[in-house]
Amino acid sequence: MKQKVTVFGSFVVDLMARTPHLPAPAETVKGSFFKQGAGGKGFNQGVAAHKAGGDVAMITKLGRDSMANVALDVMTELNMPKDFLFYNDDVATGIALIMVDENSSQNEIVIVPGACGTITAEDIKSVEQRICDSAYILLQLEVNQDANEAVAKLAKEHGVRVILNTAPYQPVTDEFLKGCWLVTPNEVEAEEMTGVAVTDLESANRAAKIFFEKGVENVLITLGSRGVYINTGDRAEIIPAFHVKAVDTTGAGDAFNGGLLAALAEGKDIWEAARFASGLAALSVQRIGTTPAMPTREEIDAFLAEH
Repeated sequence: MKQKVTVFGSFVVDLMARTPHLPAPAETVKGSFFKQGAGGKGFNQGVAAHKAGGDVAMITKLGRDSMANVALDVMTELNMPKDFLFYNDDVATGIALIMVDENSSQNEIVIVPGACGTITAEDIKSVEQRICDSAYILLQLEVNQDANEAVAKLAKEHGVRVILNTAPYQPVTDEFLKGCWLVTPNEVEAEEMTGVAVTDLESANRAAKIFFEKGVENVLITLGSRGVYINTGDRAEIIPAFHVKAVDTTGAGDAFNGGLLAALAEGKDIWEAARFASGLAALSVQRIGTTPAMPTREEIDAFLAEH
């Protein structure tokens, strides 16, 4: 039985340029390729979960401008429900400036959250029913934090499992972490939050212990090409990554989190869900862009069957 899930988070328009190398301060570099597309951690994760087969509500906020159409067009094309979108008449839709080194696939990103940084208590009240009807809700740290905290509190009070993707990193309170069903930092964010440099199973266990002390129920740390560390309190392991040739790693973490949400909604346990999500992320990094790079359910199933 597929359960309802919700992604509460950001939408920004990605403005992506590929260059032979990332510019040094005050340097101008001639790029080779430009693409504009739908992005934002929340939106990327929502699209990934939807394309992977999840019954997903995407909650975000847009401006009243042409950039908002970038979100609406993608949602129309993918047949995603638009019932949970808010609008700000005075603040523009968010944008992200992304530079990608075409040789190393490394990137540099500047995010201006715009409208999705202005989510109000009234906005949240209007979608309260959907949040409470969800089995899981996935949050990130790209919208205004008071909105995240209000949503997390509401979800926890109604027995909805809160998954917190702690990106992009910013300090959060222990109160916000307490009662989260799962946190999904990468190794850099895990170190920022716990003070432990995560390099192997032993150090990951030490970082997880600190999260557990803050009241988190399960810990998952993404380790890039080394795989995914999971600790459920009674079992801790690193699941190896699928090795593929990456073309563009932008949005790989979002692909993973969206895939994880879709798999959990189908009743997969956290271990199976992580393998599914790893396959989804491995497919996404072989394509350019964020939302356009998210694979379909058929593609994910075929990849996992092959590997």
